[in-house]
Amino acid sequence: MNRPEILPTLATIREARAAIASAVLRTPLVPSAALAAKAGQEILLKLESLQSTGAFKLRGATNAVQRLSDDQRRRGVGCCSTGNHGRAVAAAAARLGVRAVVALSALVPATKVRAIEALGAEVRRIGVSQDQAQMEIDRLVKEQGLTDIPPFDHPDVIAGQGTIALELLEDRPDLRAVVVPLSGGGLISGIAVAAKALQPAIRIIGVTMENGAAMVESLKAGKPVSVNEHASLADSLGGGIGLENRYTFPICRDLVDETILVSEAEIYRGMQFLFREQRLVTEGGAAVSAAALLAGKLKLDGPTAFIISGNNVDPDQFLAVASGQPVKLGDQIVKAQVEQR
Repeated sequence: MNRPEILPTLATIREARAAIASAVLRTPLVPSAALAAKAGQEILLKLESLQSTGAFKLRGATNAVQRLSDDQRRRGVGCCSTGNHGRAVAAAAARLGVRAVVALSALVPATKVRAIEALGAEVRRIGVSQDQAQMEIDRLVKEQGLTDIPPFDHPDVIAGQGTIALELLEDRPDLRAVVVPLSGGGLISGIAVAAKALQPAIRIIGVTMENGAAMVESLKAGKPVSVNEHASLADSLGGGIGLENRYTFPICRDLVDETILVSEAEIYRGMQFLFREQRLVTEGGAAVSAAALLAGKLKLDGPTAFIISGNNVDPDQFLAVASGQPVKLGDQIVKAQVEQR
């Protein structure tokens, strides 16, 4: 396989686990009888939404910040984000007394902006895409000497996210598949590297929204490509993968077994189902695995883990979904689906 020279490995993921253990929760893996009834197979939910920042991103950000040199810590860090990574970097930096600057596009919900600011990070609202926000970080790296901590395409970030797979296979070594929200690929890459090393036959399945599915379009094209970003219930899955992507694209190309697209209506149903049946508050990006199953797009053949990646959802939006009210996304109105009986 043609891969970059430096890629995360099972060894670096194990190192990351030791490095972040004091700062990150070992999240529970809980059964879902309601989803199992739909799947005809055992479904287990990995509750990364219980992390202190509300999402799995704390793992990768903490690993990356802790591996900085003393000089890099003195100069500070920066990142662009759709929200969850910025919050994780802010938390990891605050823990070590490091300056953090987070660039966010106009598509990032205000609730995520406030959460990042509350952790002491400097927030810059830049443009209408993650690529435009990244340009601001690139400027600060050049002019102020900040160290960029990318949201996904970085070995230390990927290794941190991969610690999830170590926990999964310790708790359930008989897992046949892991279903993972797919955006830039940091989460699924880390999980795939560790899980495939420990259990080569395990299936790694990525799920994302239909509009603006950057990694899926890049895999189809055989190289990283740009996509237009759209307002989505799964806003945490927005953004491109970077045309100079070095790590997550080749890992996804080589190790991810299947990708699935879900509509906004299907994501709405997934969020609503997880709340009504599991009492889980999830952002849209965290509900895509359930959305794919409920839509009949996910075929399983044994015990399967769903990564419930985060709970950082706008409260008003979530209340509307939970109660079956329509949600406005740009020019689109998303409504509750009528169950077919």
